[in-house]
Amino acid sequence: MGHLTGKDVYRRLAGKLDNTPVRTPDTPAFRALLRELYTPEEAELVACMPYRPATASRIAAVCRMDRARVEAMLDTLCAKGLVIDLREGDTATYMISPIVIGIFEFTMMRTGGDLPHGTWARLFNDYMFGDTTFFDANFASGQRISIMRALPHEEAVEESARTEILDHERARALVDRHTTFAVGLCSCRHEKVHIGEEPCDAPLETCTSLGSGAEFLIRNGFARRIDRAEMLDILARSRDLGLTLSTDNVRRDAGFICHCCGCCCNLMRGIKVTGHTGILVTSNWLAACDADACTGCGLCVRACPVDALRIVREDGQRTQAGETVDARGDVPDDEVAASTARRGKARRRLEVDTSVCLGCGVCALRCPTGALRLEERPARVFHPEDSFERVILQSLERGTFQNLIFDNPASRSQAFMRGLVGGFLKLDPVKRALMGDRLRSRFLGAIRRVAT
Repeated sequence: MGHLTGKDVYRRLAGKLDNTPVRTPDTPAFRALLRELYTPEEAELVACMPYRPATASRIAAVCRMDRARVEAMLDTLCAKGLVIDLREGDTATYMISPIVIGIFEFTMMRTGGDLPHGTWARLFNDYMFGDTTFFDANFASGQRISIMRALPHEEAVEESARTEILDHERARALVDRHTTFAVGLCSCRHEKVHIGEEPCDAPLETCTSLGSGAEFLIRNGFARRIDRAEMLDILARSRDLGLTLSTDNVRRDAGFICHCCGCCCNLMRGIKVTGHTGILVTSNWLAACDADACTGCGLCVRACPVDALRIVREDGQRTQAGETVDARGDVPDDEVAASTARRGKARRRLEVDTSVCLGCGVCALRCPTGALRLEERPARVFHPEDSFERVILQSLERGTFQNLIFDNPASRSQAFMRGLVGGFLKLDPVKRALMGDRLRSRFLGAIRRVAT
């Protein structure tokens, strides 16, 4: 260790992070971000860490470093959010933080001291939105396994269908499964404040976590502990503010609930900028409009965080930029029709782009006539069972699965096997078969048995 130049260290680190389940292509903006976040010594340690979670002893052996030195560096990296410590009793294992959920969130959740939040925010924004390289690498090929999924607001679901909402789709049910809760700064809103964008009205402290996720954030100073009552109050506040709820893309042991707005959330902004709808996985629900009850007021259009709704004229044409959508939700339907007739324009109605709709229900919460409700999607959306399955499937989709099997970056024989297995898994017929409904469960079951 210590024999590499700074330039080589950050190049190696960029390559290492790009081979995790969330791809991070190396660009000048990404290299600048890494130089700001990691010291050369920290970059060197992370670049040689195993891809899978590992104990400090194994990390020291793989990196050929003194264990005490490694443990001290790992503590510092965890406090910076660049490494995640997983604790079970007295045993701790450490894993490299992915860019999301990980490096970005934990960095922008840090508080106290004289931290360069403005510099960090600008560098993150330059990397994610200076071009579309990051989003394209993870979603341009139609990848379906993302890290987060939308939750439906239960109040927005058609009343007769509420009994069909599964527990993993209920925010309240996720809360009821845990006893430890935390809240911290919303990293996306915090970033927007520091890059000079006008902040929205949503509170900055609104990122909530549950269970082991909350324990990690509390332990490393990224969030403060709250009780169940405050957790439920935050959920109610988000409903009233019309924020989209999103969580881990898993059916079991979700570790956080985000409270997102279309103006600040980087994932939803990514959908609007790139058109890659898989960036945030939808719920199993879909916005549907009762045309007879819809007045065309446009309140739902303004509320939708991903621009999935639009008002069209009765003749099928979209409203033009100069046509102002009447937002008076209390105006009677016949009066709206008469008003538009007097202006010589066709009556307006709502159109839902079902390929983009998240099924979050924010639009329905804003509908003054009850014309908008959430209905079940024609086909159920696949969500992995737990984080183990999600990581395996993410890695398979993004061509990094072989790194989880042969996880020692210092081993030449494992490097050969990574190349061999990786080449095989990149073959489209192989990938399609393993990701398909027929073989996926058997494949995951076999991997789980080997892992345990």
